[in-house]
Amino acid sequence: MEEMEEELKCPVCGSFYREPIILPCSHNLCQACARNILVQTPESESPQSRRASGSGVSDYDYLDLDKMSLYSEADSGYGSYGGFASAPTTPCQKSPNGVRVFPPAMPPPPTHLSPALAPVPRNSCITCPQCHRSLILDDRGLRGFPKNRVLEGVIDRYQQSKAAALKCQLCEKAPKEATVMCEQCDVFYCDPCRLRCHPPRGPLAKHRLVPPAQGRVSRRLSPRKVSTCTDHELENHSMYCVQCKMPVCYQCLEEGKHSSHEVKALGAMWKLHKSQLSQALNGLSDRAKEAKEFLVQLRSMVQQIQENSVEFEACLVAQCDALIDALNRRKAQLLARVNKEHEHKLKVVRDQISHCTVKLRQTTGLMEYCLEVIKENDPSGFLQISDALIRRVHLTEDQWGKGTLTPRMTTDFDLSLDNSPLLQSIHQLDFVQVKASSPVPATPILQLEECCTHNNSATLSWKQPPLSTVAAEGYILELDDGSGGQFREVYVGKETMCTVDGLHFNSTYNARVKAFNKTGVSPYSKTLVLQTSEDTDSEEQTLPFPVPSERLPLRRMSPFSSTLNLQPSFPGRSYFDFRSSPHQLSLHSSLQSLNAPGCNFETQSASYSQLVDIKKLLAVAWFAFDPGSAHSDIIFSNDNLTVTCSSYDDRVVLGKTGFSKGVHYWELTIDRYDNHPDPAFGVARIDVMKDVMLGKDDKAWAMYVDNNRSWFMHNNSHTNRTEGGITKGATIGVLLDLNRKTLTFFINNEQQGPIAFENVEGLFFPAVSLNRNVQLTVSFPRSRSTLGFRSLTSTPAELP
Repeated sequence: MEEMEEELKCPVCGSFYREPIILPCSHNLCQACARNILVQTPESESPQSRRASGSGVSDYDYLDLDKMSLYSEADSGYGSYGGFASAPTTPCQKSPNGVRVFPPAMPPPPTHLSPALAPVPRNSCITCPQCHRSLILDDRGLRGFPKNRVLEGVIDRYQQSKAAALKCQLCEKAPKEATVMCEQCDVFYCDPCRLRCHPPRGPLAKHRLVPPAQGRVSRRLSPRKVSTCTDHELENHSMYCVQCKMPVCYQCLEEGKHSSHEVKALGAMWKLHKSQLSQALNGLSDRAKEAKEFLVQLRSMVQQIQENSVEFEACLVAQCDALIDALNRRKAQLLARVNKEHEHKLKVVRDQISHCTVKLRQTTGLMEYCLEVIKENDPSGFLQISDALIRRVHLTEDQWGKGTLTPRMTTDFDLSLDNSPLLQSIHQLDFVQVKASSPVPATPILQLEECCTHNNSATLSWKQPPLSTVAAEGYILELDDGSGGQFREVYVGKETMCTVDGLHFNSTYNARVKAFNKTGVSPYSKTLVLQTSEDTDSEEQTLPFPVPSERLPLRRMSPFSSTLNLQPSFPGRSYFDFRSSPHQLSLHSSLQSLNAPGCNFETQSASYSQLVDIKKLLAVAWFAFDPGSAHSDIIFSNDNLTVTCSSYDDRVVLGKTGFSKGVHYWELTIDRYDNHPDPAFGVARIDVMKDVMLGKDDKAWAMYVDNNRSWFMHNNSHTNRTEGGITKGATIGVLLDLNRKTLTFFINNEQQGPIAFENVEGLFFPAVSLNRNVQLTVSFPRSRSTLGFRSLTSTPAELP
């Protein structure tokens, strides 16, 4: 019931309707409020003048709204009759519910008559405060509007249903509690309003005043006033005019304007309109029910939005914190590298200081000794030692030659942090649309009949599903590291075939592909397991999947859509079988066994030299020396296979190919060997020191040898002195077994000492150190045997 209260309040005074009248626009007004908003119009616009001119069409003439403006466009609070130059401008005010109302042009004369009986100014105009339609009143004034008895009854029932105290009906602002009710006036009064509006004198002295509660009961029990005709006040409504859509009396049908209209019985039309209103209410009730359910849904959405907001904020904070943590970890790693570079520079400079100090002391001693010898006056004795002294002086002078007095290390840090991509990524960090407006591409399908491996290369082919309707803008191919590590992107583009070269030999790789477009990325395809080649001695063959029962060599597919070269490739051959599971596609190698009984080095405990001829090894590493990483004193020739040095000090040079898995063997031939120097041979990290003997720092594992004996050296630690040296034409063999994590050396096909180093793992490059008295060349055995070591299983890196 409380929701209906707004329907029961006057738009002018904001209180419950008192004696409501019905305007022709179907809106209601209190009779007193209607009198308050009357406005007097010019004489020329009166109904009489309209009738005289023949322009009148009804008793109530609506003003032309195009010619009359009661509100300015700026909503200034003032209205005027724009169509009449003589019309005064009348200020307006706002009612309690916000509707603009116009006060009367002049205050009404004091009267004790009821609002319905008070005279109305001639030629008055009233404007509906709700729809703003204006009309001019006739001679009947407000009595010409029908009274809304139904609305009065609804208000009475509503007020009776409320337990609140009865309020005075004549208080202008805040209604006070009523103290009496006049049965004749049917009005509740408070004491001030009773003394002012209902004095106990004159005709009002005969009215009967009762308490409010008794008055409520008597009002409820008293018969409701019967609606009378507005034109014939003594006649009750008895019929209904269908054309005018209003109740009429008998005299209206006989004498009035409804005489020629179609009329129907009042009771029949009452029942018909009640039925129509009930049917309309049924539809409105359904809409109200839907609105209530919709409001429940909206309120639940408010709660869900709040919960999702908290969850999303927490997720955002966690993601940003993860980025900050990753940046801090990377910062710590970079600072560690800087500190490492700092220590390395200090160590190199301090070593050079120590080296130059010792050499300077020796040079100074020689100079002082020579000066003392010059002072001797014995010619024969001087000549006996002068030649030797001259040679020593020249030799010492040569030792101070090229590069000796040049700092081995610069003071600048050759490290430059490029943070612009990261800053750009941070600036571009933004939210993406969670629910895409268009779908992502379908999951690609690997075309197994076109996938193959070739030596240490793998070719993969894929396609979109046949019934896919969403176009893919490109594809992303991912491979792991061959050891079950994380996947990394190896190809991004529009092609549907890719060949990846330079993989590890005899290794297992997992491959997968996904499609992408502007909306997002598709799920990954099934994982394809690839096995690279092991045998490097057989002729080149390529087999597709699945392998037929008779393995026939197939021509390598050409042309390739796209190729990504990771490492230099090595010749080899692989055979593959195909096996499918619900989650994975697997390709298994069916290789010819190279570890025949009696020839498996992993199960033998004897030395390598007792098992096989080193020059007939299968696993032979092929590489050339790398000029880019070598010391500036190194001299290259023979396509970078031969090296020597221009300095008397030892200088380091690395091979161009690095190894991280498998068994590798290479040989170096001594082309020149003068004055019994001690060159060093072995392996090193890429950041090994290049200006000292190999093995002086912790980045190299080496054997240095002269003409009589050899030593193993790592981190300046000398171990395992072994008799037997080198001469011109000697061959030095190096065997790096990363499967067993060992390093072994050979001189002229004989193992030199025990296994030199164990527990070696990581990425290694062939390395040597030599001075100007040595020249050597990388050489490789020409004959190979299928018995012996397993073939190369990795070529993980190439020096830039």
